[in-house]
Amino acid sequence: MEEKLDHNISLLENRLQNLIADYIDLKKAFSEMQDLLDKQHLLNQKLNDKVIKLEQENVLIKNTNALLGSDEFKKETKLKINALVKEIDQCIAQLS
Repeated sequence: MEEKLDHNISLLENRLQNLIADYIDLKKAFSEMQDLLDKQHLLNQKLNDKVIKLEQENVLIKNTNALLGSDEFKKETKLKINALVKEIDQCIAQLS
């Protein structure tokens, strides 16, 4: 009976050691994945910032083309000029 108890305790100890080893491996893998996730978040943020910057540049280029009177943007140019004239008229009206 004592041998069976010793055998069961030995089995239990082996299983516990295996579980501890698995836990340590999983903890290490989790840490590596967390680091990778953090790097991906940082990369994602940089790419989002770059997209925002490029969108702003695109708007500036469109506005510049519109103000320069590009054939593609004649309508936009006229609308912008009309809007600026209205703003100037409102300023003059307020000064009067």
